[in-house]
Amino acid sequence: MFFLNLSLPEFLTILGSLSGVMVALYLLDRMRKHHTVATLRFFAAAEKPPVLKHRRKLQQPWSLLLQLISLLLLLLAIAQLRVGSPARYSRDHVLILDTSAWMAARFGDRVGNGRLIDRARLAADNYVNALPPADRVMLVRADVLATPALLFESDRKKIHLAIDQTQPGVAPLNLQQALDFAARAQKVQAQRPGEIVFIGAGRIPSEQAARLSAPTNFRLIAIDGPTEHVGLRKVSVHRATDDPDTWEVFIAARNYGAVARSVPVTVAFGGSPVATRRFDLKPAAEQDLTFRFKTRAAGWLETRLVAQGAAQGATQDTFRQDSRAILELPARGAVPVTIYSAEPDLLRPIFTAIPGVQASFLPVSSYKPDARGGIVLLDHFAPPSPPSAQSIWLEPPAGKSPIPVESTAPKVKLNQWQPDHPLGAGLRARDIELASAEIFRPAPGDIVVARSDAGPLIVARPGNPKTVVLGFHPVRSGMKYQLTTPLLFANIIRWMAPDAFRSWELTAGTVGTVDVELDSEVDPNSIRVQTEEGRSLPFTVEGKTLRFFTGAPGVVRVLSGDRELVYSLTLPQPGDTIWRPANIKLGLPPRAPFGPTSRDLWHWLALAGALGLLADWILFGRNDRRLRAAKGIAPGEPLRKAS
Repeated sequence: MFFLNLSLPEFLTILGSLSGVMVALYLLDRMRKHHTVATLRFFAAAEKPPVLKHRRKLQQPWSLLLQLISLLLLLLAIAQLRVGSPARYSRDHVLILDTSAWMAARFGDRVGNGRLIDRARLAADNYVNALPPADRVMLVRADVLATPALLFESDRKKIHLAIDQTQPGVAPLNLQQALDFAARAQKVQAQRPGEIVFIGAGRIPSEQAARLSAPTNFRLIAIDGPTEHVGLRKVSVHRATDDPDTWEVFIAARNYGAVARSVPVTVAFGGSPVATRRFDLKPAAEQDLTFRFKTRAAGWLETRLVAQGAAQGATQDTFRQDSRAILELPARGAVPVTIYSAEPDLLRPIFTAIPGVQASFLPVSSYKPDARGGIVLLDHFAPPSPPSAQSIWLEPPAGKSPIPVESTAPKVKLNQWQPDHPLGAGLRARDIELASAEIFRPAPGDIVVARSDAGPLIVARPGNPKTVVLGFHPVRSGMKYQLTTPLLFANIIRWMAPDAFRSWELTAGTVGTVDVELDSEVDPNSIRVQTEEGRSLPFTVEGKTLRFFTGAPGVVRVLSGDRELVYSLTLPQPGDTIWRPANIKLGLPPRAPFGPTSRDLWHWLALAGALGLLADWILFGRNDRRLRAAKGIAPGEPLRKAS
């Protein structure tokens, strides 16, 4: 027999305290009585206070004994007295079921063979059936995140249903997090902690296995799977720096088995092959390759490892989820720029030198204000109605300029740029003497790109559409032979159409923690990390490294300035090593005896205590009132013998 809610010292302390109070109530004499009189004239003060005599014996010992027995029974019910051994009483176990991507592998070469997750579910059902009926189980599904599927539950139907509904995902296994979660759950929620059981293949990264340690109450039920496997680790694509129309492709593959493998890899774009290579992989080794191909069109880039059958003398790979990766490449579009100028030859070399720009040179007489899309450049003239598209104005007439002209000054020196704005980024040329220039009067919210001592020379107005006005013609000034001139127009076009200069990098990888190497240290407020649905993800930036985490497969976009990185986190990745710790419990436990290991008595004890109090009231309390009523004694006055 043992107590569930109280320890023996606690039980004895409470019982002794309450029993002492109850006995004292039976032994104490009554308090002095108060009498109401008409006057104190005939009363004299007593020289000595009256001495109260305490009772020498109990007046109703059987009533006291019955109440003490009832109190004992009620305290036993509160302490939850149980019959049996406390070592065999119900315990709370945490069952960790491996739901990593590797659990989708099949345990045989035949197509009809089941998956590893099927064996894991069967082992989990057998483990639950081997437990005593009163034991409770928490089910945790473990991949890159530890997700509780069921809290501590003793209902076997609910436990088996949660096990049957468990399916593998696409994420790797983070076993350390699952063990930490199980230990915290037992510490906070468990009444009597039992075992922490892991059922699965146990494939984890090698760096995680080096620092992983099993808890003292750990049990491992290993699910052995295939040993030979080759899979893709990463596929990355970005535009070449020397040719924007060329894509550079990086592919990495790994041999997870113990036998050397030679695996072909094919790459197709839009359904047409663009490359065929071969990986010669040593056991437990990784290899990568790179190649280039040229296209301006958008399409799907598919990378596939060609499976080898038994006919070629190789063991068939039973896990094919990481043998194929698909990336959607964007088209390289060109920004249409329509230039209305009477001297197009002055501006032609500038715009032909800017990549991603499709320039059209038209005479001033063919101007149309309703041009949709693109950018319009107006060279030294102002149309009757302003363009509806984004526009660049070169030395417009003072009376029709979109930015008011304050004055026209001769021999002006350009001596200051706005370096902290994209329009002035990279512009270093100063003290450029201009024969004549318009000085603008910007409105609140306008951006002054360049200025002189006399005032602003280049002003940009954000909005829809955007407008940039130059108070001078760069080619007719001292900027004609400087690199600042094409850079200035490139900055303007990048500001108006950022997609034209956006650099793309696409990567196929696995879910979890992703590290992104930035070009330089940037302000975290200018970075956006969002899913394909537009939901923002939290991230951290340390120096040039951006880090974010996602536990669900999908596409994540990292936007940093004019650079966009697209991560297709749908490529499963099994662990590098199989974790098998030493000095732990292995396999299923012996089946517990049928029936409960201990019996709860608190219901009967509480009922007996209540009946004891009821009997005391019937035998002694009710008879006492009848006796008082017969003798005419007040309820509060004690009974005394006649003398």
